Amino acid sequence: MDLVAARMNRISPSATMAITAKARALKAEGRDIIGLSAGEPDFDTPANIKDAAKRAIDAGDTKYTDVAGTLALRRAIAARFLADQGLDYAPDEIIVGTGGKQVIYNAMLATVDPGDEVVIPTPCWVSYPDIVQLAEGTPVLVPTSQNGGFKLRPEDLEAAITPRTKWLILNSPGNPTGAAYDAATLRPLAEVLLRHPNVWVLTDDIYEKLTYDGFKPATMAAVEPRLKSRTLTMNGVSKAYAMTGWRIGYGAGPKALIKAMDKLQGQSTSNPSSISQAAALEAVSGPQGFIADMVATYKTRRDLVVGLLNQAPGLSCATPEGAFYVFPSLHGCLGKTTAAGTKITNDEEFVVALLQEHGVAAVHGAAFAYPGHFRISYATSTEALREACTRIIAFCQAMR
Repeated sequence: MDLVAARMNRISPSATMAITAKARALKAEGRDIIGLSAGEPDFDTPANIKDAAKRAIDAGDTKYTDVAGTLALRRAIAARFLADQGLDYAPDEIIVGTGGKQVIYNAMLATVDPGDEVVIPTPCWVSYPDIVQLAEGTPVLVPTSQNGGFKLRPEDLEAAITPRTKWLILNSPGNPTGAAYDAATLRPLAEVLLRHPNVWVLTDDIYEKLTYDGFKPATMAAVEPRLKSRTLTMNGVSKAYAMTGWRIGYGAGPKALIKAMDKLQGQSTSNPSSISQAAALEAVSGPQGFIADMVATYKTRRDLVVGLLNQAPGLSCATPEGAFYVFPSLHGCLGKTTAAGTKITNDEEFVVALLQEHGVAAVHGAAFAYPGHFRISYATSTEALREACTRIIAFCQAMR
């Protein structure tokens, strides 16, 4: 009898974590490695948020909370949704999870039956298809195009929907591309969804506050209120507040959905950390001004990286509207051989050779269900980014 359950064969280890671990191991060997593979802000959590956590510890707020999160935090999240998107949610329409990933996982496990289909535009975050498959659903991957700004077209959404479709997952701004949807680009998608009343929408807005050049991100439930009754709007504190390790995400949706997710969470992890919830309460309800400073820094880094990568022979890098990633095409490098003699036939061979030969860690596009590209996170210092891009240019220039 096999120890490991068959469901584990449906999923793969996280490619981003695998590359990051490999880069860390090379660094431990003394190699000069620049890690651009992790999707994590390099900024420290703001002091007022850390102070709120310390006060909670000193006050003895170290006990179990409601499974769905403290009432104070859920009220503050509701106020944040109202202020940012004009979305009106009651506290019992909100659940707090141990990171945004758990919120998505709970939603899929609570609603997806074997054979149900979940439409996912690609490139997509590495975990979406695997979470769907753990729930015994079928991911339906719908490719977008770089020329189309990596955005889902309404006609492609229409073509992907079948009688088995349960969900559409929409990530904006997106990982790995940084592509973002505004109200004008969401409206045609909403019209398609209105014609299919059995399809639910999960909007992953975790990078919502990280947009550039005056771009106004939108979310589906706000653009089309008629879809609010079948939309789960997911967000969290990891990216905008530089709180990845605190592990707090949250979702807002219809009471019946939130109740089912609460039931599942109650039999898995129970409540998120009480101290992390105290910190998140301060994050969403406290001063927000530092976010603009962080975004300004990211924009400078984005412009630097895009400009430099477009100087590399064989690469083509679009300018993203949000998040802190670029997703350049490497099609011009395929079929070439590196200076160290590595033949590049796909994007994974490209990133492995880049790491081994020039000490730059990136993630291959196939990990995001989109071969022929690679992802770089510019959530690191300007100096490191400049050096990394210089190495990438040298790597591409030396190919024959």
